[in-house]
Amino acid sequence: MLRFLPALGLALALSASPAGAACDVTGAQIEEAIAAKGELRADANAQLVRDLRTLRDAAIVLETYKFPGECEVLLGIAKSLLANPAKTIEQGGDTDEDKAESLSEAREPKSAGTPKEK
Repeated sequence: MLRFLPALGLALALSASPAGAACDVTGAQIEEAIAAKGELRADANAQLVRDLRTLRDAAIVLETYKFPGECEVLLGIAKSLLANPAKTIEQGGDTDEDKAESLSEAREPKSAGTPKEK
């Protein structure tokens, strides 16, 4: 029995390696799922498709910077939104114009600018 312990230790070490913990963005097939859902091709659902692609892109960034757990969370959210597009579309649609304007401004790159004179 003791001779199996080194093999068990090696197996555990390999399974805990960073390569094994990588987030599989490609395997999530987000783009393929978008293409397969006919209702997502409607013009009215363009924002949902953009949001799904943004989540996918954010997952790629997180995986690149070695945050596989957070990457998997984002992929899980994207998959759950894709699982029932009709419900997702129904529950979305915040029409608060002030909030939308505030979010749009937050997305704009800010320049450092010149310091104000006193």
